[in-house]
Amino acid sequence: MKAFDFSLPDQNGDIHKLSDYRGQFVILYFYPKDDTPGCTVEACSFRDNQEIYKKNEVVVLGVSKDTVLSHKKFAQKHNLRFTIFSDVEKKVIKKYKAWGTKKFLGKTYEGILRKTYLIDKDGNIVKVYEKVNPLTHAEEILKDKENSKTLPE
Repeated sequence: MKAFDFSLPDQNGDIHKLSDYRGQFVILYFYPKDDTPGCTVEACSFRDNQEIYKKNEVVVLGVSKDTVLSHKKFAQKHNLRFTIFSDVEKKVIKKYKAWGTKKFLGKTYEGILRKTYLIDKDGNIVKVYEKVNPLTHAEEILKDKENSKTLPE
């Protein structure tokens, strides 16, 4: 299935399209909120594995509904060296089915679901990770590479 193309601003306000990354594998991950414990752990894990991803022609792209300014502060504070998209209108988030019902402390509400899409060099979705664990997710993708041909050699 082809990945839905989109245009969104990054943490610097620059507009990117998903199709700008054709020719590379893309980890497109959706997360609830900048600078919260789980989201910070997940982002820093992607940061810490950045060199391995680069060697394998894999680019990491984050998406949340936070503002460009929030993303800029988050990226600077944690030295995140990958693109984080701002989707304040939640159009891309909803298109990728990363918006839905959540439960926390006995309350039910709507919010961003922690979800990741692995997209191949031709723009096809090759794997979807749902309900990911922020502590182990970046390593889970690397382990999938070792155990299968999901990621490029």
